[in-house]
Amino acid sequence: QVQLVESGGGLVQAGGSLTLSCAASGSIFSINAMGWYRQAPGKQRELVADITRAGNINYADSVKGRFTISRDNAMSTVYLQMNNLKPEDTARYFCSAVMYGLNYWGKGTLVTVSS
Repeated sequence: QVQLVESGGGLVQAGGSLTLSCAASGSIFSINAMGWYRQAPGKQRELVADITRAGNINYADSVKGRFTISRDNAMSTVYLQMNNLKPEDTARYFCSAVMYGLNYWGKGTLVTVSS
């Protein structure tokens, strides 16, 4: 089992930056990939970015060139650097970890971007 705790959300003006962090605990040595998803009110949860233990990275088209995902070597922490934020980035951001084909989720952190 893996436990995930997100931090770093908040209120920021359009064009600003935030960095989200996700701390994993438990069986982190079995994590194959970690990622960030977001869910805006009334919308489905969507992938923002993910990164595998091997370092392969995938971004949603809407955040390419603005967001950067990174992790530490132990896969115990994953970060999401978000630059040039837009009002449409407003959502609850969830950390995810994949282990043995199962997704584990944190409770999320709220990001609000004002125009």
